[in-house]
This record gives sequence, C-alpha cells and structure tokens, in this order.
Amino acid sequence: MGAVSINMPVLQGRDSAKPSRLGFRAAAGFTLLELLVVMVIIGLLAGFVAPRYFSQVGKSQVKAAKAQVDALDKAIEQFRLDMNRLPTTEEGLAALNVAPPNEPNWGGPYLKKDVPKDPWGHPYVYLAPGTHNNDFDLMSYGKDGQPGGDGENADIGNW
Repeated sequence: MGAVSINMPVLQGRDSAKPSRLGFRAAAGFTLLELLVVMVIIGLLAGFVAPRYFSQVGKSQVKAAKAQVDALDKAIEQFRLDMNRLPTTEEGLAALNVAPPNEPNWGGPYLKKDVPKDPWGHPYVYLAPGTHNNDFDLMSYGKDGQPGGDGENADIGNW
C-alpha cells in the first residue's frame, strides 16, 4: 500500500492578514471614528458624575466643620471646668493651648494640636458672651467667610 497525502487548508488568524493592494499588511487598531465615539461617551459620563462628586465634597466640608465646632466646644467646656470661667473673647481659642497669665488652675492644653482653621481655611470665630442665647458662640462663616448665607456659605455654629 502506498502513502496517502491529504491537503488541508491552513487557517489564518487576524494577525496574518492578507497583503493589501499596496503590498503591506493592514495594521490592526481603532479607527478615528471609534476613538471619537469613546471620547464622547467618556465626556458624557464625566458631565453626569462630576457635578454630583463636587456637591458631595461641599457636603463633606460642612460635616467636617460641624465636627470641628463640636470638638472645640468640648475643649472650651473642659477649660470652663478647670478654670471656673470661659476664655474671654480677647483670649480666644488660643487659651485652649496656651495658659493665660497668672492662672494656676489651667489644666491644658485642651487640644492635641493647634486650633484648626475651618475646612475652607478661615479661622473659627469665638465670642464670649454669646449672641445666640449661649454663654459663648463658636462659629465658622462657611465657604464665603462672611456672616449669613445659605448652603455651603451658611454659618455653622454651636447654637
């Protein structure tokens, strides 16, 4: 018996594309139209997501300011327990970290670090006596740094 030969066609993948009319292989890649469609989709997604993201950042800053006001309020109350008085408006919040002169009962520092600025970089406002039916007022004027306002510009206080 003789040897039988079978001719089977060889399958060629995409990478081994047939030569084009110009004699070289076509490069596999994306067309300009495909890239433009992807860019439009990314732009639309960014247009929907970015405003929501930035509104959350503003809400987070308001929450952080409220938490800082609460922490500073507690430190002032601890000062009051030790000294049997509140810091004066002139002493301000600095009295929480530096002993007022001639005060042997001062048990501070009442804060682990320096008095922080509010999340927008403005100093907190301390007034003793307070103007909101409190013994003292402690507040941030919000994003704009001005009294009053609404939204992120609203005053945040201990009242």
